[in-house]
Amino acid sequence: MRSPLPRRLTILCGLLCGLLCHHAGTAIAAPNVLFLLTDDQRPDTIGSLGNDLIETPHLDRLVREGTTFTRAIVAIPICVASRAEILTGRDGRLNGKENHGFSPAEGVTHWATAMRGAGYETCYVGKWHTSGRPSHHGYERSEGLYAGGGGRFPLTHPHDWKGMPVTGYRGWVFQTDDRTLFPELGVGLTPDISSDFADAAIGFLREDREQPFFLHVNFTAPHDPLFVPTGYEDRYSASDIPLPVNFRPEHPFDHGNAKGRDEVLFGFPRTEEETRRGLAVYYAVITHLDAQIGRILATLEETGQLDETIILISSDHGLAMGSHGLRGKQNMYEHSIGVPLIFRGPGIPADQRTDAQCYLRDLYPTVCELTGVEIPETVHGRSLVPVIRGEAEQAYDAVFGHFRDVQRMIRTPDWKYVWYPQVQQEQLFHLADDPHELHDLSQDAAHESTRKQLRAQLDAEWERIDALKQARP
Repeated sequence: MRSPLPRRLTILCGLLCGLLCHHAGTAIAAPNVLFLLTDDQRPDTIGSLGNDLIETPHLDRLVREGTTFTRAIVAIPICVASRAEILTGRDGRLNGKENHGFSPAEGVTHWATAMRGAGYETCYVGKWHTSGRPSHHGYERSEGLYAGGGGRFPLTHPHDWKGMPVTGYRGWVFQTDDRTLFPELGVGLTPDISSDFADAAIGFLREDREQPFFLHVNFTAPHDPLFVPTGYEDRYSASDIPLPVNFRPEHPFDHGNAKGRDEVLFGFPRTEEETRRGLAVYYAVITHLDAQIGRILATLEETGQLDETIILISSDHGLAMGSHGLRGKQNMYEHSIGVPLIFRGPGIPADQRTDAQCYLRDLYPTVCELTGVEIPETVHGRSLVPVIRGEAEQAYDAVFGHFRDVQRMIRTPDWKYVWYPQVQQEQLFHLADDPHELHDLSQDAAHESTRKQLRAQLDAEWERIDALKQARP
């Protein structure tokens, strides 16, 4: 086990030196950074944030000991595009292949590259679902790397919780950055895969080092295929699971992904029984994930690093799971564009919640400011530090999202407007009174001026990004 004493003394001495030499601009020792990213986790799946059924004691602890953003969103609810925003700190439409993929632009400094240039040891753990390899994006090492490339091996678990053939994560195996495969660790998702990622992170955290670290841990949970983790078979009973408030047997119109891969994982029309059963497994996977997060937190405590580490946890997008008649994430509703977001660590207020709107692209500049790392000019996200410190109530007056060319969205503190260009449909929700988006007011004459104003803002933002695309990076 690493000895915590030298590092802690360095921090204490650095802080003292910083107090004595502030006006001379002397730098103090930088905190570590641990970034935990889940996959497909709805924002309403943390016990202390209002879900009375799900068990998430370690996430609850982070909420209690940190600052939670309750209205964080992903601008493009699809894995690769969302992760590209995280890596670059840029609007997804400016990352190339904007609808699904990631084509890194010349001259763009990626998050891990900025951290590494400032003296951090950068390490990537878990799911890699982005262009290139971690080493192409600033990570000097990877542990427990899980990525595509093992199609010649049979899946360890070829069927999901209800016996359906696995369609996602086929051919995914543990491997090294240079693609040396370790199929003995499992091909495709397995019921206990979150523990494998936690093992890799814990191994890294137990190493002795002098420099601060930037550890980026990417879980696959609770993405499909869903399997009940070992020992969690009876954790949740489907009969006890309440349906989402906005459960619907079907969506009122084709939202542009009606028969997408995610959507066909539930039958048509959606049934209450299948939705409850699916949520029971989904919750079990999240509770198992939470236990692995607990193991990582315990390691930070055991090694004396907890109080000198900034921890942030989020997800790449949410998931419908029966809400609004949908199953997947490719939509503009709160359950899918919304993500959990928690910061915990030195200088971050405890037990604080804010409804300030923000994006995943804001994580990069926020951590840079918290650690004293210079924010590259190519970053478009905004630092959330003023909100965290209580110096500002909002980071944005409005936030925007889209999926392919079939959905466009603007959300203000009180309202959401969604435009579906391919089917000429509109939706307008007064989120302040209707947080579950049950009442579409787009055809209500009393709100016509609001609808027109939001549509104008949305169109203007779309044109602004189109202009920037011509002059990137």
